[in-house]
Amino acid sequence: MSAAKQLQHRRAHNLLLISKLLNCRENASPFTLILDSLEQSGKGLVREFIRRANAAKTRVVFVSFETLKKPKGADIFISASRKDPTALQTDLAAHAAASTPRQKTLLILDTLHPLTAHPRTSLTLPHFLSSLLSLSPTTSLLATYHVDIPLPAASAADPYAPHPLTLLRYIATTLLATHALPHVLAAKRAQDRSVAAPRFGLGEEVEGVVMRFKHVNCRVPALGRGVVVEMEYRRKSGRGVREWYFVPTTAEGGEAGTTTREKAILLEDHPLYGRAQTAAGSQAEEGDEMDTTFNLGLTERQRRDREGVVLPYFDAQRDDGGPGEGGRILYDMGVEDDFDEEEDEI
Repeated sequence: MSAAKQLQHRRAHNLLLISKLLNCRENASPFTLILDSLEQSGKGLVREFIRRANAAKTRVVFVSFETLKKPKGADIFISASRKDPTALQTDLAAHAAASTPRQKTLLILDTLHPLTAHPRTSLTLPHFLSSLLSLSPTTSLLATYHVDIPLPAASAADPYAPHPLTLLRYIATTLLATHALPHVLAAKRAQDRSVAAPRFGLGEEVEGVVMRFKHVNCRVPALGRGVVVEMEYRRKSGRGVREWYFVPTTAEGGEAGTTTREKAILLEDHPLYGRAQTAAGSQAEEGDEMDTTFNLGLTERQRRDREGVVLPYFDAQRDDGGPGEGGRILYDMGVEDDFDEEEDEI
């Protein structure tokens, strides 16, 4: 298969895969974990899941630990900020029993930090999440984990227990890490110019309030606002699929059922991503010309003069001999050379 066909096959396959994941079709991913940070929140991606679930007539159950108001498009809203995990399981089981067996359900947890820090579920977090999926075979779980929020120190009872994020990465069937488009474009330009990539947010290691990243407008009218998603999908065979996407999302105050063009594309197909690579290459060329104190280029006249130069022993570079003969020296003897053929034969 040629490189062009492989690229076309990869693009078609990965676009179909992200469409299945966002639409929760064919039970493509029972447990999808969103990893967001201060640089890019995952709420826009969650709204996109809700919008597509409403279009597919999938029931949305939103479990809130930090969300105050019911999101648009959520059918059932459960406030679990002050509930015990056992009571939460009871409420979810009651809602699952009230639904029809063929009704698809999208169960959303806005954050997993209260469950990871709770003494009853911190050590049995995989078992707790598995119990939520066992409520109905048509239930898909979507949870968000904030990677920038620190967790309490590990208890002395089990100091060798793995980190909760390690467990979540292991049991999740799909990982979706969100990134800000301006940050990705800045890192791409730095990579193309072979310089150190800039850091943002907590990675800057600057004391004080984390300031918002100020950059040029990174919105394309045809695509609108969106988020860069780094996907890692685990198949049933154990093989993983990794890809970067740009997923257009609705505004926070927008309707969940809007029908505007919102189609996920590969990050490499984004207009600004390709433009950043071209701009970085031109800047690198300009930078090289400005840093040097001399010019290695040739004018048109110098090129013609170079082509007209005849080297005296240029025939020695011809590959007329067989392999292993090495180089040859061609020399035309003149009258001043004292050469005797008989002595040369001896």
